[in-house]
Amino acid sequence: MWHRGFLAQSFEHMAGPNYSKITSPEQLEILKRRTFYGREKDNIIYPIALANLVLHNIDEPHIWHGNTLTGAEIYGGLFTDALPLYDVILMNPPFGGKEGKEAQTKFAYKTGATQVLFLQHVIDSLKPGGRCGIVLDEGVLFRTNEIAFVQTKRKLLDESDVWAIVSLPSGVFTAAGAGVKTNLLFFTKGTPTEKIWYYDLSDIKVGKKSPLTLDKFDEFFRLLPERGDSERSWTVTRAEIEAKNYDLKAVNPHARSQEDTRTPEELLDLIEAKGREVTEAIAALRSTIRPRT
Repeated sequence: MWHRGFLAQSFEHMAGPNYSKITSPEQLEILKRRTFYGREKDNIIYPIALANLVLHNIDEPHIWHGNTLTGAEIYGGLFTDALPLYDVILMNPPFGGKEGKEAQTKFAYKTGATQVLFLQHVIDSLKPGGRCGIVLDEGVLFRTNEIAFVQTKRKLLDESDVWAIVSLPSGVFTAAGAGVKTNLLFFTKGTPTEKIWYYDLSDIKVGKKSPLTLDKFDEFFRLLPERGDSERSWTVTRAEIEAKNYDLKAVNPHARSQEDTRTPEELLDLIEAKGREVTEAIAALRSTIRPRT
């Protein structure tokens, strides 16, 4: 939802927050007042989050202001009577953040890595059968050199079914100030993971004029119901994951390697040719500079 925050949904009597499914004034009240809950740390983003919900017809936005990991509260009045567990959680924890010992005290696996602590928090905040979609720095997936990373990923697979990981292109969040490689993780709490379906979008080039658009996910949505294999998708078993010490990084087995077959002589010829081009360009620039009189 918001940087440093998360959005949780408690549907109570409703099937979901879809206005087309509302059949009574009671359901509308539930949607507006007792469905969406969030947390936000940043002093500037917090009022923006409140305004965003109000502009989307959520009359009573339940946004808690404070540090989720330490529990230090700036303002919690709007979070009164919030439920302890949720049906759906959507979030993007801050990438590369570091937390002190105060933030680590309530977590089973101690680490200064913000994303790893948030992942533990999310797992513990879901109801049985609750679902989560989370954006994670790829480093969280492949790092196995710190015990808290391994323990947290084992907790995730033991307590939840991780049913999809999407490898996003580099630079997707550059405009938001995060240049790291990221992935989308989707999981449901309650049953352990037996296998994970991966989908690879990492080869797509994105930039200011070419953002990642929804049409790039057309095949993903088509294959998702059956978790089908394709040049972009494959399945990894729990045994394979354990054999790699819980390295969850997406490594596409169908990706075509682009081997450079040029010989050393050809590469040297290319370097010499480029050098001549540079020399000629410099000479042309010098010829345009008139000596001062």
